[in-house]
Amino acid sequence: MKDILSEIIANKRFEVDLQKQAISIEQLQEGISEAPTSRSMKQALSSSASGIIAEFKRRSPSKGWIKKEACPEEIVPSYAAAGASALSILTDEKFFGGSLKDIRTARPLVEIPILRKDFIIDEYQLYQAKIVGADAVLLIAAALEPEKCNELAEKAHELGLEVLLEIHSSEELIYINKKIDMVGINNRNLGTFFTDVENSFRLAGQLPQDAVLVSESGISDPEIVKRLRAAGFRGFLIGETFMKTQQPGETLQNFLQAIQ
Repeated sequence: MKDILSEIIANKRFEVDLQKQAISIEQLQEGISEAPTSRSMKQALSSSASGIIAEFKRRSPSKGWIKKEACPEEIVPSYAAAGASALSILTDEKFFGGSLKDIRTARPLVEIPILRKDFIIDEYQLYQAKIVGADAVLLIAAALEPEKCNELAEKAHELGLEVLLEIHSSEELIYINKKIDMVGINNRNLGTFFTDVENSFRLAGQLPQDAVLVSESGISDPEIVKRLRAAGFRGFLIGETFMKTQQPGETLQNFLQAIQ
């Protein structure tokens, strides 16, 4: 199977170069002062009884369209009303059908933290995230060299953004340091898109005791969330389980009742 991550990153470099031609980084820097006040995702997950990070996602490279006509102004407030601890909003257009506009639309409608979920390879994307109102960004170990990941984490903090580092294997534990606010274990291999929730359990014991741990992808059973909580996880990033249903907010509400 072709390596999907390599394809996504190659496209992302092309995309960011085009965006820089349209709006310079200097122009973005000028707009930072008007950015919304940040909320702490780390704090929200640490203090939450459920820790559900509800994801707004229209499509995926492996499943195709999940909900093509999904509107953030409808789904995002329904997630918040149902009891989500935080939100993840996909902003990659080509592979996930998202855009930065989705965060800009959602931000005034909810009080909970928003994660910009994308393939971040350039500090330009951090400025974008801040301006549209994201509170945290995802940095993917598999997509970055350790030094670059460090640089981006440092810049994110300078801009008042928290960092969720995503790892998939024990080889990527070297990416964890003091600049990382939350550590996400991706149960999905980004090369093949094969998903195995047991990956979170395998890696949990190898992570720092004080880390705010997030399990990502492939979670569809409330019982799994209970087991993950017992294993030390405080955040659970769930998208497709909710998005593929008629009323994602209602599905989340029922899911939350099942894990209480």
